[in-house]
Amino acid sequence: MANFHSRSNSFPSQSHPTIGNVEDHLCRLRDSEANYVCANLASLRNLHEGINDLIQMPSIQQTLSHENWINELLDGSLKLVDLCALSREIVSLTKESVQDLESSIRRNKSEAATSADISAYVASRKKITKMVNKSIKNLKSFNHKSTTDNDLLTMLKEAESHDLSVLKSVLILLFGGNEKSSWSLLSKFTTQNSRIYSESVAEDLSPLNIQKSTKNMDSKNMLKQLKSSEMTIQEIEEGLEALFRSLVKTRVSLLNVLSH
Repeated sequence: MANFHSRSNSFPSQSHPTIGNVEDHLCRLRDSEANYVCANLASLRNLHEGINDLIQMPSIQQTLSHENWINELLDGSLKLVDLCALSREIVSLTKESVQDLESSIRRNKSEAATSADISAYVASRKKITKMVNKSIKNLKSFNHKSTTDNDLLTMLKEAESHDLSVLKSVLILLFGGNEKSSWSLLSKFTTQNSRIYSESVAEDLSPLNIQKSTKNMDSKNMLKQLKSSEMTIQEIEEGLEALFRSLVKTRVSLLNVLSH
C-alpha cells in the first residue's frame, strides 16, 4: 500500500481505510487488463467512488492545495470527461445504426439484407470511424504520468491511466474493421503491447464489420448476430453512463478543493 509523504501532520496514514479502499481498486485494475471491458468499466466506477471519498478528507484537500497539484489533476479530469462523453456518443450512434439495420431487415421481410440497407449501415460506420480517429489526435497530448514521486499524486495519476486505458478499449471495440486495422489503430493509442480489451467482447461485436460489398446475407442469421451485438453495446453504454457520472463527480470534488 502506498506510503504517503506530506508536510502536514494531519495527513492520513497509509492504513487509513479510505486510502486502502482506493489502493484495493487500483490493484484489481492492474490485474484485469484483459478482462471483460464492462467489468473494467464497473471497476473504474467503484474506484472513483473511493477517490471522491478520499478528496473529501480535509488532510487530502490541504495536501492537494499546498502542493499545487490541483490544476494538473483538473486538466486530466477534463480530458477524461470529454473522452468518456465522446465514447458515449459513439456507442449511442453504433447502437442506433444496428437497430436501424435490424428494423430495415424485419420491415423488408426478405431472405437477405438489401444493398440499400447495407449501404446506409456502412455509411454510419464510416462516420463512427472518423469520430474515433479524431479522438486519437486529441489523446496524443494526454499526460497521465506523475510529475513527482509523491505517492498521493502517483496514485491519482494511476487512476487516470486506468481510465484512459479502458476508454481506449471501448473505442477500439467500436471502431470495428478487420483484425489488422483494429490492431493498427491500437498502435496509435499506445506503444505498449498490453492487451487492453477482451477478445470475447471483440467477438460479440464482430457482426458490426459488415461490408458494403456483402451480398445475399441470410437475414435470419444476420438478425441473430446483430441482436447479440446490440446486447453487448447496451451493456457497454450502461457502464459508460455510470463511469461518466463518476468522472463528473470527481471533477466537481477537485473544483471544490480549488475554490476553498
